[in-house]
Amino acid sequence: MSVLAVNAGSSSLKFSVYPLAGASVKQSVLTGQFQGLEPHGTPQVSWQLDGKTTTDTLAPNSDPFDEALVRLRMLLSGMDHLPPLRGIAHRVVHGGNLYRSSLVVDSHVLAQLETLNSLAPLHQPHNLAGIRAFGQAFPALPQIACFDTAYHASVPPQDYEFALPQNLTASGVRRYGFHGLSYQFIMGQLMTHSSKAKGRVLMAHLGNGASLCGTLDGLSQATTMGFSALDGLIMGTRSGSLDAGVLLYLLEQGWTHDRLQNLLYKESGLLGISGLSADMRKLRQSNSPQARHAIDLFTHRIIREAGAMTGCLKGLDAIAFSGGIGEHDAQLRHDVCAALGWLGIELDQDLNSKAVGDHVAAIHTASSRIEVWVIPTDEGFVAASEAARLLS
Repeated sequence: MSVLAVNAGSSSLKFSVYPLAGASVKQSVLTGQFQGLEPHGTPQVSWQLDGKTTTDTLAPNSDPFDEALVRLRMLLSGMDHLPPLRGIAHRVVHGGNLYRSSLVVDSHVLAQLETLNSLAPLHQPHNLAGIRAFGQAFPALPQIACFDTAYHASVPPQDYEFALPQNLTASGVRRYGFHGLSYQFIMGQLMTHSSKAKGRVLMAHLGNGASLCGTLDGLSQATTMGFSALDGLIMGTRSGSLDAGVLLYLLEQGWTHDRLQNLLYKESGLLGISGLSADMRKLRQSNSPQARHAIDLFTHRIIREAGAMTGCLKGLDAIAFSGGIGEHDAQLRHDVCAALGWLGIELDQDLNSKAVGDHVAAIHTASSRIEVWVIPTDEGFVAASEAARLLS
């Protein structure tokens, strides 16, 4: 048997099949992604099987996501050597105070999770729509929700509480933290590869969404993301940390809720600063001063928040870079580690330039007091593992 792990977004659908091994899973035997599912997009699917990548275009459909599901069913049923599915694991960004561990979803759970849509509007509605759609397409299979917030359940009150009246804190207005599935995977890899994994570790998930997480004994102690997925680092189109007074000012200027939400989630970050793109690769290739400025601000915010995390952990033993930027941008890793060199970090420039995110790589020198790692993340593996544990 196997588990299908999916991550449904606004314009994409990522999927992987993981064979079951008792209460755990093996490495994926099939992985792929549907892209261009947004209105007026060009829907395509690509998948990797037996070391071969195949790409194809989807037939026109008024609902591209429905067409993607039809195609996925055809794809899975057409591969005779794939183990039959036992369940479907879904990445769900926000569990709030309601859910701190993975669970099988029913209509009651879905209704409760919908109340959190406004806390992660770029992700949560699409995650839940994916669960509904897969429930209809695969009615005989259990749908399991795996939460990005769950890994941060160990964060102490001094990090998750805001300086607000206690009745608001009790109602759920607090920091939660995200990218938990990614951090759980990164920590699992560190436990395998590094003797310092149970020490003071800083993990950096850097991509279109970006955050830092500080851990002790493998458990989350502090993270840059908070009540919503807006807080902390600068991101592709999200602002990161922002003085609440800015929002009060804009409200006084007549800005509406929807306009503010669009500004903070879709028009800010690297895109807003550069005026060019939310894609770090395109900014690196540009000669525009604003592109350089966006990269500098992005890097500076990582350095500043890394210092805060180090203070919370009372020191540092290891750093792990992950996510699309963290795994592939050697210059960013160099700049961050150079700025934190006073902590005792020494980067091996040759190892750093060769680390391209296709395998776990140590990139520090032999004399570096702090280990530095590049670890390709696999959120699907964690979701599938959680599903296997529940289904066993």
